[in-house]
Amino acid sequence: MILIFVRTIFLYLLVLIVMRFMGKREISQLQPFELVISIMIADLATMPMSETGIPILYGIIPILGLLMMHIVISMINLKSIRIREVICGKPRILIFRGKIDEKAMRKENFTITELESRLRVNRILQFRRC
Repeated sequence: MILIFVRTIFLYLLVLIVMRFMGKREISQLQPFELVISIMIADLATMPMSETGIPILYGIIPILGLLMMHIVISMINLKSIRIREVICGKPRILIFRGKIDEKAMRKENFTITELESRLRVNRILQFRRC
């Protein structure tokens, strides 16, 4: 029981450090590759945390490998606009000159309700539907 507790604390600290290296963004602002890496890191940490038969290195090495992948992908994103568009997607304008572009919204799978909610959060109250 103590071994599981110690392993849990160690892996928690490791995941916390790795996440800090990844940067400070809210979940809603994560790029898809960042979200995938975060989920994978959490999954990799749980296995050696709960199973004492699994060596702790079996969790540490893949977590550090994912950190390295995150660093490499982040560097590539900074260097190449084309690769950034493939990995992160291309931004799409949903409201242009006060009018909602419903075609762009369909392509983004974004509903009017979601848009209105985001606009309220950002204190933008007036817009017109096309």
